[in-house]
Amino acid sequence: MKIREVMKRVVVVEKDLSLREAGKIMAERGIGSLVLIKNDKIAGIATERDVVENISELGKKISEITRKTIITIDEDETLEKAGELMAKHKIKRLPVLKKGKLRNNHCNRYN
Repeated sequence: MKIREVMKRVVVVEKDLSLREAGKIMAERGIGSLVLIKNDKIAGIATERDVVENISELGKKISEITRKTIITIDEDETLEKAGELMAKHKIKRLPVLKKGKLRNNHCNRYN
């Protein structure tokens, strides 16, 4: 089975939100992460875990706590490949790309 057959919509933000703002959006929408986009490229992913781990510093911007290396997968890859990547890098979120870019038709933008 291909990734594109099971992928879910991702919520993206273009503004470098505070962890407090990011946590509020995640709670309101019932989601576990936000993808930060800058110049149409993935600049980071903020997860609920990131918010919890930095609970004493909720004024921090999400760009301050996100990993610099973002692991992604192409929509034509298999679920098995996704599982391997997630296990290898110990991650739970894997942005899906189409021709090297985040699929816009699978994004909900929050500004």
